[in-house]
Amino acid sequence: MELGDQRSSSNIEDRRGMGIGVGGGLGIGGIVIAIIAALLGYDPSAVLNTIEGASTSTESTKEAPRGAPGDEMGQFVSKVLGSTEDVWSAVFQKNGAAYRPPTLVLYSGAVRSACGLGQAAMGPFYCPNDEKLYVDLAFYDDLRRRFHAPGDFAQAYVIAHEVGHHVQKLTGSFRKLEQAGASARGASGVSVRMELQADCYAGVWGRSAAQRGLLDPGDVEEALTAATAIGDDRLQKQSQGYVVPDAFTHGSSAQRVRWFKRGMENGRPADCDTFSASSL
Repeated sequence: MELGDQRSSSNIEDRRGMGIGVGGGLGIGGIVIAIIAALLGYDPSAVLNTIEGASTSTESTKEAPRGAPGDEMGQFVSKVLGSTEDVWSAVFQKNGAAYRPPTLVLYSGAVRSACGLGQAAMGPFYCPNDEKLYVDLAFYDDLRRRFHAPGDFAQAYVIAHEVGHHVQKLTGSFRKLEQAGASARGASGVSVRMELQADCYAGVWGRSAAQRGLLDPGDVEEALTAATAIGDDRLQKQSQGYVVPDAFTHGSSAQRVRWFKRGMENGRPADCDTFSASSL
């Protein structure tokens, strides 16, 4: 990616190296974290117990620095976040609304959110309760080594996908997940439709980034490789040797690629209505 002239976002909270704070509750965000854990092979009940019991954790008295960090990766994610703010602010303005940007929280190991306790092994996540994205930058090493999806645009795609969840929060889609409850899972369930829509929204951002000259040759292929690597079918096959569509939470590799491409094709959020799609 070519982010040299891209402005950095100031909506960064750098909690790397800090302790886990107290506060928050389970809520729908905690359920989302548990779903992510189940996808990656963790026991979701154990995760929920950890989340609910985390109120006994020691709170750090140090206030997290805010603004764009000075290190290389901190600068990278702040510029990617800034580019998503520019794209979605323009989209919302076009539709007569104001975009409220999320905060990106950088952390290491584990983090307290308004949705409960998040752990690095679960990967990046979005908490609708506090409208924050949570990313342990060590995940990018996993993306490269474990998932064989290297490249800076693959890393940017991860952030754009989580921002897509924030767009869903602002537009009301998260209510669908709350209403679905335990029935959210499955190949055509609400959880999969939520994730595929976030992939499509990441594609909308990707098209705008390409038009603004932020992409290098091969960048889109990096994102497609990442989308393929974290499909439910691919991850299930790797972890247990077989695929169970009824347990899908994020969509298959082919679906994730398809919906990202759909967002990239025309850059229209209206094309990302996975909830009305008869076929995913």
